[in-house]
Amino acid sequence: MCGLMSMQGPPIWQRLLAAAAYLLPWNDAVPFGRSLFGLIPALEWLALPARPVELLQQAVPFGGFVLFLVLFLAVVRNARVPYLIRFNVMQAILLDIVLVLLSLGFSVLLSPLGGGFAVRTLSNTVFLGALALMLFAVVESLRGKEANIPSLSEAVRMQLP
Repeated sequence: MCGLMSMQGPPIWQRLLAAAAYLLPWNDAVPFGRSLFGLIPALEWLALPARPVELLQQAVPFGGFVLFLVLFLAVVRNARVPYLIRFNVMQAILLDIVLVLLSLGFSVLLSPLGGGFAVRTLSNTVFLGALALMLFAVVESLRGKEANIPSLSEAVRMQLP
């Protein structure tokens, strides 16, 4: 057979759904980059993929929590859902939890310091780190592979039956 790309591994629809899972943590990573967007306005386009998740969370009361429950109960805990999708959804949920905790930490511990240089630098670092993780995870998902993020991926494997 002649073709530009051999399709080995999971079908493309599974790869796309696995990659789409990372929109959830990306939505919580974007606010960390606001000061960076102010410095480099062209980077604002990076926030666009997170917009549908943001709109959903705003439209539904407790939208973030409802989305978390739906993803966890209907996808991660559903053995009929392909493993690649369940793995990536669980990994995205754990990344999202880390980002939410960081956001709470920033608001509680660093808000008294104001928006000084150190706080903006920390915030930009979190944003760029999250961007690197999300890009890596999305690329690996589209390749049909598990994005092996140390410690986090091990925790995901322990959670999946």
